[in-house]
Amino acid sequence: MQNTIKYIHQHLIKNGKTVSTAESCTGGILSGILTQLSGSSQYFILGVTTYSNRAKVSILKIPASIINKKGAVSKDIACLMAKNIRQIAKTDFGIGITGIAGPTRATQDKPIGTVFIALADKSKTICKKFTFQGNRASIRKESALKSLQLLKQILNKKVGP
Repeated sequence: MQNTIKYIHQHLIKNGKTVSTAESCTGGILSGILTQLSGSSQYFILGVTTYSNRAKVSILKIPASIINKKGAVSKDIACLMAKNIRQIAKTDFGIGITGIAGPTRATQDKPIGTVFIALADKSKTICKKFTFQGNRASIRKESALKSLQLLKQILNKKVGP
C-alpha cells in the first residue's frame, strides 16, 4: 500500500491536483493516510468526518429527504458526499465513504461490511459498492485503503470519473 500512497502523493503534486474527503464509517482514517507524507498540504485541502446524518445535512448539504429515502449507507449518499465535499473545498477530486463497519446496524439488505465509496471530479462521479469481511477495525481500514486504490486508478485513467 505504501507504493499506492507514494504514487498518489507524487502524481497529485506533479500535476497540481487537489483532493478532499468526506468520511463516515472510516472516521478520518483516509484523511490520516493521505496526510502522512510531508508535502501533502499541496494537494490535501479538506477532510471531514460526517459520521451522523445531522452532519451530512448541515456540513455537506445533503438533503435529509434523500437520507431518509435512500439511507445514509447508499450509493446516492456516497455520491453526494464526494460531489459536495469537492465543491465545498474547491478541489479537483472529492472522495465520499459511507458504510456499516459493525458490529451493529446491519440490515438484511446491508450486512456488516457494506461500504459505498464514491469519487468525483468536475465532470463525473463514480461509486462502487463493497462488502468487506472482518471486524470493525479491519472493515474501516480496508474501506480507506480501497479508496486509495480507486483514486490511483482514476489518476492512471483506468476508470472514470
